[in-house]
Amino acid sequence: MAEAVALGAAMRGRTAPNPNVGCVIVRDGVVAGRGATQPGGRPHAEAVALAEAGERARGATLHTSLEPCAHRSHRGPTCAALIAGAGVARVVAAIEDPDPRTRGEGFAMLRAAGVEVSVGAGAEAARRSMEGFLTRLALGRPYVTLKLALSIDGKIALPSGESKWITGGDARAHVHLARAQADMILVGRGTLLADQPRLDVRLPGLEDRSPRRALLTRGEPVAGWEILRSPEDIFRLHNVNDLLVEGGSGAATAFLSADLVDRILIYRAPIIIGEGRSALGYIGLEAIADAHGRWRSADGRSLGVDRLEVYERVREPAA
Repeated sequence: MAEAVALGAAMRGRTAPNPNVGCVIVRDGVVAGRGATQPGGRPHAEAVALAEAGERARGATLHTSLEPCAHRSHRGPTCAALIAGAGVARVVAAIEDPDPRTRGEGFAMLRAAGVEVSVGAGAEAARRSMEGFLTRLALGRPYVTLKLALSIDGKIALPSGESKWITGGDARAHVHLARAQADMILVGRGTLLADQPRLDVRLPGLEDRSPRRALLTRGEPVAGWEILRSPEDIFRLHNVNDLLVEGGSGAATAFLSADLVDRILIYRAPIIIGEGRSALGYIGLEAIADAHGRWRSADGRSLGVDRLEVYERVREPAA
């Protein structure tokens, strides 16, 4: 299951609106087929793995990070039907598909066909790998990551606006990896005018992973950019599971004020700027007590001379 989850995670940012699923088929202790959902969402991971396994799938165990689909589509047969037809003996799935068109039906179809089904192995890792898809199904919007590059004292630029480069090469490379896992990147108009950012992925071998570009502005549209008039416009985005908000202070403040940030990536450089531009403006808090309990530290590591801090929004489980 760990390999199946990793295969799916590698496709994050490429499969929307479908989930980024991974699948591994094992027969007699030997891997017979591997697959991940392909760009654009088809073919699904199970179909890719079954095609590689061929006749070796008969009597095998199929590990998948998400319940095989059961809803019919003009784009091909259901994965549950493909699995049953291939003679797979057992399916091990990490989590149930929350899509109401499949939820539980994929497992029911498999069991009706005589396939043994087990659910729950690797569930937490699978959920993390598909946060974008799961958030969109649960909340009707993408999973939103906010990226901030800061000095020790929390500044994003000098008073003049100069900000290149606060962090070093290792941190910037990690940002490009985060871009490769997003379906869309958003900046504010101020950042566009000041930096003319390309917002592409410039890591060797991942150049084709550059996401769509969005601009948060109430001004005139800009050629080559998708326009969002407010953070709430993310509820109308199509084919976006993961949204990366890169800058600047206005966009970051707007999304935090609207409570539409799920994760924060802080790249902190070992420099002190003093007087300069702050990362955020007023986000609506009236008391320090209101700030506590909203975020939890999820990760931290060194990236060359810089430090990555990851924080996740603490939210009440959906009813």
